[in-house]
Amino acid sequence: MSTTAPRTLARLERDLRAVVVSGEVAFGARRRAEYAQDASTYRQVPAAVVLPGSTDELVDTLAVCHRYGVAVTLRGAGTSIAGQAVGDGVVVDTSRHLGAVLAVDPEARTARVEPGVVLDDLQKVLRPYGLRFGPDPSTHARCTVGGMIGNNACGTHSVAWGRTADNVVELDVVTYDGHRMTLRKLTEEELLRVIDEGGRRGEIHARLRDLRDAHLALLRTEFGRFRRQVSGYSLEHLLPERGFDPAAVLVGTEGTCAVVVAATVRLVELPARRTLVALGFADLPAAGDAARHVLEHRPIACEGLGGDQVAALRRNVPDAEPEKLLPEGRGWLLCEFGYADPAEDPHGDRELAAALHRDTGALAVRLVADPAEQAALWRIREDSSGLATRAPDGSEAWPGWEDSAVPVEHLGDYLRDLDALLARHGLQGTPYGHFGEGCVHIRIDFDHETPEGLRIFRQFMTDAARLVGSHGGTLSGEHGDGQARAEFLPLVYSPEAMAAFADFKDVWDPENRLNPGILVHPRPADERLRIRPGHRPRLPLTTTLALTEDDGDLSRALRRCVGVAKCRTSSGGVMCPSYRATHDEKDSTRGRARVLYEMIQGEVVTDGWRSKEARESLDLCLSCKGCKSDCPVGVDMATYKSEFLHQHYKGRLRPVTHYTLGRLPVWARLAGKAPRLANAVTQNPAAAAFLKRIGGIAPQRPVPRFATQRFRDWYETRGPVPAGDRQQVLLWPDTFTEYFTPEVGRAAVEVLEAAGFEVLLPPDHLCCGLTWLTTGQLDTARRVLDRTLTAVDPFLRRGIPLVGLEPSCTSLFRTDGTELLADDARARRAAEQTLTFAELLDRHAPDAVFDRLDTTALTQTHCHQHATLGSAADDRVLARAGVDSGRLDSGCCGLAGNFGFERGHYEVSVQVGEQVLLPAVRGAGDSTVVLADGFSCRTQIAQLSGRRARHLAELLREALPGATPPNPH
Repeated sequence: MSTTAPRTLARLERDLRAVVVSGEVAFGARRRAEYAQDASTYRQVPAAVVLPGSTDELVDTLAVCHRYGVAVTLRGAGTSIAGQAVGDGVVVDTSRHLGAVLAVDPEARTARVEPGVVLDDLQKVLRPYGLRFGPDPSTHARCTVGGMIGNNACGTHSVAWGRTADNVVELDVVTYDGHRMTLRKLTEEELLRVIDEGGRRGEIHARLRDLRDAHLALLRTEFGRFRRQVSGYSLEHLLPERGFDPAAVLVGTEGTCAVVVAATVRLVELPARRTLVALGFADLPAAGDAARHVLEHRPIACEGLGGDQVAALRRNVPDAEPEKLLPEGRGWLLCEFGYADPAEDPHGDRELAAALHRDTGALAVRLVADPAEQAALWRIREDSSGLATRAPDGSEAWPGWEDSAVPVEHLGDYLRDLDALLARHGLQGTPYGHFGEGCVHIRIDFDHETPEGLRIFRQFMTDAARLVGSHGGTLSGEHGDGQARAEFLPLVYSPEAMAAFADFKDVWDPENRLNPGILVHPRPADERLRIRPGHRPRLPLTTTLALTEDDGDLSRALRRCVGVAKCRTSSGGVMCPSYRATHDEKDSTRGRARVLYEMIQGEVVTDGWRSKEARESLDLCLSCKGCKSDCPVGVDMATYKSEFLHQHYKGRLRPVTHYTLGRLPVWARLAGKAPRLANAVTQNPAAAAFLKRIGGIAPQRPVPRFATQRFRDWYETRGPVPAGDRQQVLLWPDTFTEYFTPEVGRAAVEVLEAAGFEVLLPPDHLCCGLTWLTTGQLDTARRVLDRTLTAVDPFLRRGIPLVGLEPSCTSLFRTDGTELLADDARARRAAEQTLTFAELLDRHAPDAVFDRLDTTALTQTHCHQHATLGSAADDRVLARAGVDSGRLDSGCCGLAGNFGFERGHYEVSVQVGEQVLLPAVRGAGDSTVVLADGFSCRTQIAQLSGRRARHLAELLREALPGATPPNPH
């Protein structure tokens, strides 16, 4: 029966819901849209999505699908690059609920895990034992062990610790027809006993033995020639001299043969000390030539990196300074070495670096011993998979020829030939990869939108397959073949090998229902592409915001999300706060991008801008802008959300919070006329409860007090100001500083005047428009900003910098203003001349004198500052004042402007803050100053920890000569 038949779907849904009780069964448009793409170029909307709540539910799900003959696609984090994590039947996601580490045996150095466990979560459990799971792909913060088994993932340290296939001891699997069994390496005697036992397990083992015996010569000559030969099925694991290992042979089968229910994996010891040597070369092929010489020194990692990755990182990430970390060159090898003895002579590192310099012929060498610098270099490498999605000229680049591999001694020549092949087809790409094992990653600016572009794509893939075969290589070195490359397997494998693959698939899945179209009987590489010739989205793409980085094309902007899923990480950076609280794909940046993309396509999500699915998907987006910097390709979901809300509610009644919190500057201005009366009302429990109820505000949230004296009133009535010829600065009196925390503005004025500036304020009653922007009231936001720019532009024309104290408002001038008012010279001037408070002091007052406070600060970086402004200047200024700033890598505070005040968001807001920030603040010593420039951050900290956080300006005022020493509280 076809899964497209409504009656079949209804019965399938009924039966799945009967067996999946603690998990989720989803047939709705929103969830199906979220799972319509992985990290590849392919798109296929599934009939249903199942998130089993237990391994029993996983097995029962498979049984129901078998009953109806429905195809099943297994999925972990959905980071597969070759299209093997999307399907038209039932997609089963193991990452939500099946993430347990079931057991750790430190003596045997093994761990037993469920398939959905995230690699970094497993490593965290293993760390107290001094152990780790060896394979570590760049997606380690979100990829699952089940997905690693599916693709035979390798990663950075495979030169030392091997592939996933080398580190699997046992697999507990279930076949499509419902037979569950445990697989492990067997001696020939054990194999005979299993066969004699009979049953489905005995039948499978017997057929595998027969397949092996029929192709012994083939398996010994065509398979297992070098470690990164992972294309097709790795049948060499069946050879008797390797130990008949059906568990290892299932690794890398991409979910086409059996479903992993649990795995026992082998562990390795953590190095006690690491050192990193960066080698610079004239170009990337020269680095490829040198990789084999590095191996002679027994590194635990040897990674290749090109100049285009470095340039892309510099363009996309504030404060990134990769050129300071890397030696001279245009191609680099990052060579890591691990030591069991932490006290091993560090002088040996210098000798090692010198030997590598000599043996590889590198132009330059840099020894990196500092762990922070090592982490910064590895970030460049790990972000490459996302950064490479834009070609050097800014055009879109796609996987397809993603991770070919050759024996390492052929690497340099292969890179030169690959570069020539790209040029011959008029294509460009940015290679990088695991050079110590001859594995090359690259994304290429394929044109999938035109018939000619598609013809070039197919011809290039054909030529590239022949090219890698001529170098003794293979189509895939760690990501699997999937749909992208399986069609071209006959160009690198013999007809006998291809027949063996088909026989192997038939042993396990004779009905071809597990991930059909992948590896065996493959779909063409140009079928089911997410972009295809002649296809036009159904939704008109006219937007109010300029989307300048994507030429005003929302569809192109959403295609930035290629699915690498950095937004699904649980720590580090800012993105994505709500996912970290809920662990639901719906609340990831990727999930939102997918739903918006399907909204534009109009095939699954059919209501266009009125889509309830898109509204639901965006509900928990905090508009933190973390994705703008943390996403390697700069997905800016806060901007897309503003555009959606604008279009969604155009001409309609809005949520009440859009009228209350979204128009906060209006209400603050009114309250500022009688702040004591306003406070008497908002601080009265009964009155406050009533106001919060009608205003859509979370009942748990205290309403912040209004200041009894506006900042501007203080400014205009203060005493004499310093005389002299001083550089003028225009200080922006944002709503929060003006009406809630004027002490921040006062401190800023005093510091700036002490530093030699003349502080000016713009005319009264201006606003940047932030709250209207974040709630999608874009017409009003543009009018508000237009009025403001008219008022401040005369100052800007005179070269006077605009200085912001509130990071979100400063960020709006720096970036969002040109989105609201495209082609407006005033907006461009504001973007160019807006500085943070710290940037002004750092750039224009380097000789300003501060006393040394000799104190420690715990610093929370505002999300918008993290995303668009950077904090390097803040750290330099703090250092000048003798402040040891421990900048938290804590992510969003959770309040995020109006988000944490809105009814229905309080719990998520608290969960976000409780991940790192709030425990760190509560654990800080009494003498530690808590710093937070954002009003939201300071409010969240005060309301949920009881500590008073301070603005940088307040702390620096206390560092002025003769000032009172700082009071941490």
